[in-house]
Formats: sequence, structure tokens, C-alpha cells
Amino acid sequence: MENYWDRGLPIFPEEAIELQAHGTELAFRNLYVKELNTKPYQLTQEEKTQGFNVLFNGKNLDGWIGNKTDYVVEDNTIAIYPSNESHGNLNTEKEYSDFVFRFDFQLTPGANNGLGIHAPLEGDAAYVGKEIQILDNTAPVYSKLEVYQYHGSVYGVIAAKREFLKPVGEWNQEEVYVKGDYIKVTLNGTVILEGDMKKASKNGTLDHKDHPGLNSHKGHIAFLGHGSIVKFKNIRIKELTK
Repeated sequence: MENYWDRGLPIFPEEAIELQAHGTELAFRNLYVKELNTKPYQLTQEEKTQGFNVLFNGKNLDGWIGNKTDYVVEDNTIAIYPSNESHGNLNTEKEYSDFVFRFDFQLTPGANNGLGIHAPLEGDAAYVGKEIQILDNTAPVYSKLEVYQYHGSVYGVIAAKREFLKPVGEWNQEEVYVKGDYIKVTLNGTVILEGDMKKASKNGTLDHKDHPGLNSHKGHIAFLGHGSIVKFKNIRIKELTK
């Protein structure tokens, strides 16, 4: 692996793929290529102006704490490969209060994960914090869930609209806006959930359980493993309060 044209320089980081012939007959067929994402996410100029910061550098899990065994870095993504149906969580090292959180995610068939917000490091984030569902809504095994369990829902509190996920295996883009008790979830450009979490539960939560995390307005952001392979990338955040 050397630079043919100038062996004093490294090989080119990007160029064409070449099929070569050297005076004999040969044939090629069934050619496939998978391009690996080798560049970490770069904030757009608009995001820089708005005050966004990248939360994942594409190289390692610096800035994250928790389950760094099942959550691994590959091809500029954070991927979870659960062992023994792991429910381990990966948390931001820093705590956040009001924010805009943007990320891309890729589901596998039947995948189940979650986004914890205002969460402590111990306990079930869906109750001691809040959990926004990350779920393959199309999986037959989930056909009879409660409305508050589908993708984008604030678990047990507010149900999200469905039918806006891309086909399983494709990358989805999501934005979670949190300001006090107000939350808005935008999936692939469509607002699928919007409301006041406290007001929505003033007469009781949808799952009829106690959610002490509804009184919390600061904590970690976390990916919540539920025994499925899921990948995340392009993770960035804008704090609305300092």
C-alpha cells in the first residue's frame, strides 16, 4: 500500500476504483461496493451559527459513560450489539436541561431502543427520567402495543403519530426539542409528537404508573438498550439554557 506516483507520500485517501488488465484476457462480473463512512459529522454553517455542538466524534466514546462493552464505534456510528439481551445504557457524561437534540438512527427488524432524557444514572429512565421510544413499529411482535409504546412516544405519557419511519435498514433523522415540560419530536421532517408532559399526565399517565421523572428537568441523555441491534450517528445538541 504505497503511492505509486510518489512513494514519499501516503496513498490517496480518496480516488476511483480501477479494474486493470495486463495483456491477458479476463472478465469481471457481480461487482459490489459498500462505501464506509470515514468522515465524522460536520456541523452545517446554520448549526454552527445556532450554537449546536457535536456529541459523538466518530472515533471513540469520549464524552459518554455507561455500557461501553455492547455499545461500540464502527464506521463513524455508535452501534449496540447486545450480549445476553443486555439492557445496558450509554449516557452522555454531561447533564442537560433544555435542548435540541438531533441524531440519525438505523433500525434492524424488530429493533427496540430508547432515548432517555433528564435521566439519572441509576433506575429505569422511563420513570426516573423520561424515555422517547426508538422502535420498529412495523414488526409483527409489536402489533398490539399500547399507543404510548410506539416510536417517538414519551413512554407511558404521550403517544406519537405513526407511519413516518423509513423502511427498516434505512437511516432516519430525528430531532427532540425539550424546553421545561414541553417536548416536540420531529421524525424525517414530520412532527410526530408535541405537547406538555406535565399537562398530559395531570389526570394520570397513560400507563397508570407513577413517573417521578416528570418532575425532573435536568439529567443525562441516554441510548437505552433493550436487546436489539441499533445504530446511531450524526449526534449533535444545542443547549437552550446554560
